[in-house]
Amino acid sequence: MSEALYTATVTSTGGGRDGRVSGDFESDIRPPAALGGSGDAPNPETLFAAAWAACFNGALQKIMKDSGVSVSEHEPSVTASVTLNKVSDGFRLSGAIKVSFAGGSFDGDAELVAKAHEFCPYSRAVRGDFDATAELV
Repeated sequence: MSEALYTATVTSTGGGRDGRVSGDFESDIRPPAALGGSGDAPNPETLFAAAWAACFNGALQKIMKDSGVSVSEHEPSVTASVTLNKVSDGFRLSGAIKVSFAGGSFDGDAELVAKAHEFCPYSRAVRGDFDATAELV
């Protein structure tokens, strides 16, 4: 059983992918230019990539500290890519995390990244370890 530590709540209004989100985070949302939109505001994939990159970086730094690796000496940079793919029954997301360390590679760096990928809540969610519901209120 899990213990809830924090819940963020955001509401989407308007056109969904061409609307607004408000609540704990507020922003206009616009389709990317690559999909015919204006591209002048974040889109759902941008928001997901930003959240995943930030969460993964935090998880990686925790794993580094727990492993006795100096974060200040090997400061990580984490880039997340989230792709919207068309599939036969609609759409599907895919993604990738890329990590580099200040000063370059060092012994055990790949193991730290793998451990962070196991630990990061966003990485776990994209592997299907996510309790989700949808309900009419």
